[in-house]
Amino acid sequence: MPSINPYLHFNGNAEEAFSFYKSVFGGEFTMVVRFKDMPANPEYPFPEAEADKIMHITLPIGDHNVLMASDTPSFMGTHNEKETRSKIFISARSKEEADKIYTGLSVGGEIEVPIADSAWGSYFGMLRDKYGIEWMIDFNLGFQV
Repeated sequence: MPSINPYLHFNGNAEEAFSFYKSVFGGEFTMVVRFKDMPANPEYPFPEAEADKIMHITLPIGDHNVLMASDTPSFMGTHNEKETRSKIFISARSKEEADKIYTGLSVGGEIEVPIADSAWGSYFGMLRDKYGIEWMIDFNLGFQV
């Protein structure tokens, strides 16, 4: 069966964001590649100011999931950090784990739905973290993704 792993793009602060995510989820980065680590390409030169930015970073979460990201080079423009096209859904293994993740990710962010027992029988909350990434945290004994 295929797996789905979120890939996020940042406006130059991927390393900072992933250090934050590592503090929430734990684990270790399995890959960190900077733009300066890539072979030079005269068609797509990277400004020296962006050499240390993240070209690719990975953080395993749980048993079979990987959160990945990169910084978007300035020549490709910037991302609207308030867009609402998608959210990352986290299925917690316990109410305590849901609270820990929700509390951790909400530091400096915006609460959209406080975490609480929901009308549909789940323990659920939604937030936008301080990097503009939207998260849905859920614990439901009867349904695990």
